[in-house]
Amino acid sequence: MVSGNDSREKLIALLQLAYSGELAAAHAYRGHWHSVRQTDERESIRKIEDDEWRHRKLVGEMLAGLGAGPSGRREIRAAIVGRTLGLLCHVTGWLAPMYGAGKLESRNVKEYETAARYARDCGCVDLIGCLLEMAEVEWDHEFYFRSRVKEHALGRRLPLWPQPPPKDAIRLTFAAEPATPSAQKQPPKEARSAQSRRDEMFIAPREQDIS
Repeated sequence: MVSGNDSREKLIALLQLAYSGELAAAHAYRGHWHSVRQTDERESIRKIEDDEWRHRKLVGEMLAGLGAGPSGRREIRAAIVGRTLGLLCHVTGWLAPMYGAGKLESRNVKEYETAARYARDCGCVDLIGCLLEMAEVEWDHEFYFRSRVKEHALGRRLPLWPQPPPKDAIRLTFAAEPATPSAQKQPPKEARSAQSRRDEMFIAPREQDIS
């Protein structure tokens, strides 16, 4: 049985990972949209960069509400990796950044879904809606990059990363899952004052992305 305290610790750890991951992604997308030539692509990827900055702000507010903060060491790594990836977009061609971004976004969807489960299990119900909304936005990002890769002659021949379930499934699946006993027993006052990764295989790769 997973305790509420255990879920809270896992939620904080995952939010710290996401916070720095959004920094790396935003810097990478800034270089990415500057590297493409088509106006519609530039605008689409620029908007995705804006989404990553917005997500970072929201995650930072969640961490503060939980009495936690970002990892300084991970922040430094994320900034370096993100800026490096942004520069590489100018020399690696069109397809590689599109493919890499789509694969990363597919993991981000699961990351925020998992964070929502941890929030539910530790009684932080006020965070659930925002976390699921961010998962839906990441789903949109994955869909965009997947569609761009599939429009490329070589991209159509490449094995793609696993396709996420339909977007509607994010909330439907979450709603159908029972809360853990620890979450069900959480006192309402504690639930208000407190401001499951589906499986571990999707957390480890994200950590590696900014290590």
